[in-house]
Amino acid sequence: MIKILANDGIHPDGKTLLEEAGYQVDTEKIPQDELVEKLPAYDVIIIRSATKVRKDLIDACPNLKIIARAGVGIDNIDHEYAKSVGKVVINTPAASSQSVAELTFAHIFSLSRYLYDANRLMPNIGDSEFKRLKKSYSAGMQLRGKTIGIIGFGRIGQEVARIALGLGMKILPVDPYLESASISLEAPGNEAAFTVTLRTVDMFEMLPKADFITVHVPGGNVLGEAEIEKMKDGVRLINTSRGGVIDEDALLKGLDSGKIAGAGIDVFVGEPKPRDEMLEHRKISLTPHIGASTLQAQSNIGLELADKIIAFYGDDK
Repeated sequence: MIKILANDGIHPDGKTLLEEAGYQVDTEKIPQDELVEKLPAYDVIIIRSATKVRKDLIDACPNLKIIARAGVGIDNIDHEYAKSVGKVVINTPAASSQSVAELTFAHIFSLSRYLYDANRLMPNIGDSEFKRLKKSYSAGMQLRGKTIGIIGFGRIGQEVARIALGLGMKILPVDPYLESASISLEAPGNEAAFTVTLRTVDMFEMLPKADFITVHVPGGNVLGEAEIEKMKDGVRLINTSRGGVIDEDALLKGLDSGKIAGAGIDVFVGEPKPRDEMLEHRKISLTPHIGASTLQAQSNIGLELADKIIAFYGDDK
């Protein structure tokens, strides 16, 4: 029997599908330092962001066939090395796109109307300083007509564009691997539907024009001091992709100077222990890496992983 370790968990829908296909699925968490001893007994490991599968662990598991990431980013896997020694690395780039895009806009709405700050201060001083808070939050903005820069125009970036189109925003996508993308929009329950083609632009064309900039790339340092310097004064930045794609030191400097009006941050360097300066900054809208954490997305991820694992093994159980 093929044994699967879902070390960071798997949605019950995916687990059920795998078990109905005849696989053994274990969900009891094995600490990282014990994996080198216990993982060799498994054929497949399913992880999220907590567990790391590096070269030494891969070398210790000759029977391991599949390393599956329940999500998009695979920077916690030595994936190139894994492939070079015959391991299959899979992820789920489509399953959580809608959820991540919606969280991106949750932060955009929060930043545009100062909800993140109001929710901190209203419970403490809302009764005594109501009028002052009302005045301080009166400079909110409507999103219609504003420009959003989208760095990384894959599945998630395109979902962000769909929402932005519905809100009447101008869209400036940046993607060095893509010249354009066609975005289809449908109105559920109606027959109305249309398709628009959005052409990508150069990073340095987008930076001075965007009121909001959101990043959707798998890793790397994309926005640092040089890029922030070229942005419009009062820009708002959102990161729901990977910690560090917006340089945290540069971000904090920009927030303190007023160059950046606010930031929506879901992912951090040093997770699960983000730095205090990020957690305590009054201009940051915070969430704890929950981009794909909706019931629908987790079900979709579990089912997509199960389908891919079953397709790999076929009838060989």
